[in-house]
Order: sequence, then structure tokens, then C-alpha cells
Amino acid sequence: MGRSLAALLGACLTLAVCVRESHALSDRMVDIGSHRLQIHQEGDGAPAVVIDAGLADQLEKLRPLQERLAGVTLVVTYNRAGYGQSEPGPLPRDGGREAEELKALLEKASIPEPYVLVGHSLGALNVQMFAARHPKAVAGMVLLDPPPLSFILGQEWEGLRGMAERMTTEWQAIADSAPRSTDAQEKAKATFFRMIASEHREMFGQTARLVSAVATFGDKPLVVIASGKPNPAFGEAAEKFQQYWIEQNRALSGKSTHGKFILAHGSSHFLYVDVPELVAESVLSIVQEARGE
Repeated sequence: MGRSLAALLGACLTLAVCVRESHALSDRMVDIGSHRLQIHQEGDGAPAVVIDAGLADQLEKLRPLQERLAGVTLVVTYNRAGYGQSEPGPLPRDGGREAEELKALLEKASIPEPYVLVGHSLGALNVQMFAARHPKAVAGMVLLDPPPLSFILGQEWEGLRGMAERMTTEWQAIADSAPRSTDAQEKAKATFFRMIASEHREMFGQTARLVSAVATFGDKPLVVIASGKPNPAFGEAAEKFQQYWIEQNRALSGKSTHGKFILAHGSSHFLYVDVPELVAESVLSIVQEARGE
């Protein structure tokens, strides 16, 4: 787990540098009041598809999916506070705050409602909060392998929570130590890791509590796609934990009377990388339904 975590951190930082260098001119910075966020738009048409990425993933990783969808409608990706070019935002970074920041970003950027929201992992928690608070602004949702609520609430699989806590601790330690470095690149890590440490901590705290309080999405079109491949990082428990995760995602689809569950048997957690056609088809099905097609 230590090696895989180190690889993840290295990849995140490399991506952060690439995004700053190659897309600083093509993306737009939007002031939402407390800070500015980086937004990228492609395509044209309504309803707009708005994609919120998983923890530590920046909009660059979503570009292939965005390009795939942009031939049909307007597609929006963005970097949350402290990611890429986006400025750091207020703490703590819970799902309620991030949902409201996304709403403000879309309003300030003049992206017309309603939206088809697509959320991966942590992003799937954020867009659930968005839909619960602003139902009239949402045409439908596609949730990509969202974390099981009973797990992040500490109700089930408590033995795996220690792994999550260690990850948060490591990220916070980097955030705390980086400003003292004499190396400019090391100092640049501080903001990003401060943001993701807070997001991860709140995912198992306030974010979990907020999302669990959402009893229903009514008849809002909802597609929940679960990955079928166990994550080897969970060791001997991986297979059983994956089956639990799948069943929790299946149950989540029942929060809408217009809900649908899909199991992507051969995919890892990164569904939009492993099964992009399936993800795109699911998103566009909601776009077409919103258009009355």
C-alpha cells in the first residue's frame, strides 16, 4: 500500500505541473467570491454535462471523456479548489461546501441550467449534494463507483478505516512540511495536499453525514455504475469488499424511482478510463431523455 500511495502522489504532482504548463491559456479562471476556479468547456448544446472528478484527479484526466461527449452537447470539467490552476478554498473541504462552490462556478461562468451531473468517486458524493440542494438545476445524474455510505460512515468494514486514516495523515504531513522547504517545487505541494487531506478527512466525516441524510432523488434520472474488479490495495479482504461495494451501489440506484444500476464487470474503479463507451452511453442517454428524444 505504501508503494502504491507513493506512486499516486507522484502522479498527482506530475499531472499538476503538466496542467499548469500546457493548459494555462486554454482554460478559464472564474472568480466565485472566495477564490478562483479553473474551468474547461467543450462542445455546444443543452443540457450541459458537468463532470466532477475523484479525489486527487484533475480535469486533464477527464479530457478524453469530455471530448467523447462534446460532439453531442456542451461538456464542462473543472478543478476543485487547490487542484491545477484553481486557487485554494476555505477549509474544511466537505461535500456541501464543494457542491455550493460548483453551483457558484456554473452560475458565474454562465452555464445554463439544468445540468446532467457526472461524478466519479468523491465527485459522486459532491454531485449528490448538488442534486439534493438544487433539484431544479439538475436534469439527471451518472454516478461512477461512489464510495459506499455505510463504509465511510463507519458502520461497516471498520477494519479498513485505518488505511484511510493513514492516507489522510500522510497527505496532511506533506501539506504541513512543504512550506518549510527551500525547494520551490516542494513548497508548491502544500496547497494541493492540504486540500486533498481535508477532502479525504471530510469524506469519512461531514461529507458522509450530509450525503447519507439525502433520502431520495425523487424521479430524477439516475444511473449508478459500479466497477467489478477488486482493488488489490485492500489485500485479503478485496474480493468481499468489492462485492459489498457493488451491492451498496446497487442500493443507491434505488434512491430514484427512475434509477438504473450497471455493473462493469471488467473495470477497475476508474470506469471512465476502462469502459469509456459505457460511461458515455449512460451520460448521453440522460442528455437525450432531457431533450425528449
